[in-house]
Amino acid sequence: MSDFQINIDFSNIDLANLETEEDFQREANILLPKVLVKLGESIGEKTWEELQEKLKVSGGKLKSSPSEKRRFIQETGRTYQRNASNREKQELQVYIVEQLQQHKQQSYINSL
Repeated sequence: MSDFQINIDFSNIDLANLETEEDFQREANILLPKVLVKLGESIGEKTWEELQEKLKVSGGKLKSSPSEKRRFIQETGRTYQRNASNREKQELQVYIVEQLQQHKQQSYINSL
């Protein structure tokens, strides 16, 4: 799916109610906007680090204030969410469904 780490919060999901493929698809569709932002923020963080490293190597001025970094990462997340292609959204939705299924299976195993 991606070289970036995507942490999906499943804490507010009632996994017991996810039984059919449609249930998983519906839940993935609900989670998609937040996951798009998180993925964009991961990209933003990596980009920020790469830009800082390039500035350091070239002798440029580093912009390393925590608030500037946070703003950059948040804006990158929102931009990614708005501009993600349909293909990216579909691939991410498939990934979310897979993660939901694995999380449900692991939750079941842990309850035994």
